[in-house]
Amino acid sequence: MSGERHAETVDLGMWAFLATEMLFFGSLVATYTLYRASYPAVFRAGAHEMEFGLGTINTAVLLISSVCMALADRAVRAGRSRLGLGLLAATWVLGLGFLGIKGFEYYSKGVDHLIPGRHFRPGADPRLQMFFSLYFAMTGLHALHMVLGLGAVSWLILRVRRGTLGATNAEPLAAVGLYWHFVDCVWVLLYPLFYLPGR
Repeated sequence: MSGERHAETVDLGMWAFLATEMLFFGSLVATYTLYRASYPAVFRAGAHEMEFGLGTINTAVLLISSVCMALADRAVRAGRSRLGLGLLAATWVLGLGFLGIKGFEYYSKGVDHLIPGRHFRPGADPRLQMFFSLYFAMTGLHALHMVLGLGAVSWLILRVRRGTLGATNAEPLAAVGLYWHFVDCVWVLLYPLFYLPGR
């Protein structure tokens, strides 16, 4: 298989995978939209329980990580592997930082008794659990995708360091970059759903 045909196959495979992911996340967004339309006051109350500042910081962190990933792709394709390696490392660190902030948010929800279940905040509207059920399901799924993305970026870093990924065979970098940008776009969608209603 020629290099050009191989690159097209990798791109097509990644786009097909992302299309299935879009459908999956799309069904969750549709569920959120349905419940939010049914209980707008409850969802506004849920949004006011969110750490707006942390959500905004995490949005900025992921957008910067996407820029680093795109620049890493460009650097490696231009034969500047050392720069590409640094940018991939920055992408990885930013992704890990995102997960750290998200973990702190999850911890604070536990402290505030906002994790759905038997020990949910006493006296709160029971329907508020639906907001937080969707929050944990959708952001948890996104966090899982972030973990997979970090694994993929780690693999790229190893390949660039070993010299097995460079200007002439950068298809894996493009594929992982596409995945990373998709995960970032999902967060850009989730951010206004959970952090902005009622503000």
